[in-house]
Amino acid sequence: MAQTFALRPDKGSVSVNEGRKRSILGAYTKVADMGSLFDDMMTNRSAAGRLLMRYLWRLPKPRYEAYLTRAFAGIPEGFRGRLLEVPVGTGALSLPRFQDFPQAEITCLDYVAGMLERARNYAAELGLQNVRFQQGDVGQLPFAAGSFEIVLSVNGFHAFPDKDAAFREIARVLKRGGTLTGSCYVRGESRVVDAFCKAFLVPTGCFTPPFDTKETLRARLEALYWEVEVETFGAFAAFRCRK
Repeated sequence: MAQTFALRPDKGSVSVNEGRKRSILGAYTKVADMGSLFDDMMTNRSAAGRLLMRYLWRLPKPRYEAYLTRAFAGIPEGFRGRLLEVPVGTGALSLPRFQDFPQAEITCLDYVAGMLERARNYAAELGLQNVRFQQGDVGQLPFAAGSFEIVLSVNGFHAFPDKDAAFREIARVLKRGGTLTGSCYVRGESRVVDAFCKAFLVPTGCFTPPFDTKETLRARLEALYWEVEVETFGAFAAFRCRK
């Protein structure tokens, strides 16, 4: 029997989540201010990024590319429907791929204004005309139920302060038969990465505990979706789920 999860926060969690949101806002505002340095690391364009991916995250270039391919695998070729990306971040990973879907209606949401500004400017550089940007909270998505055929969430869930609310809200805005595709950090796959997250990424506000393992992530997803695929790449899991 699949493990079940409570999808409503207890009374004492509200103030905790507000504090976590402030930490995330501060952390990712600083990330946005890093300019192209962050993007170059995320896309493996910089030597520092390649070193971090290979020796910290255990994702040498071919493995990292395979990981990203799996994270985006839920978007079919020639997609023309409505897609929500949350969080978009700076758009370094997703916006170039959106060039392949000129007929789609794409909404990119992020909690941090600085990240949205970076992503909006990048979309303009790429000439994307079918992408709109909106600031918002994944725990309270400003969309009606069943609004999207696809929700994309790459490297997001490990940062979200209220993961139960995030999972619930993403499932709510997906249409019946819709797809959640993306990726996140999972603990228990690398002691080095787990230690780095605990010592650096959590104190800076970039990652927010508690973190799922591969097994608990699958259980969460199976409680919400009828078809679930999860594959680990180093300390990250890529997933594709059908509602």
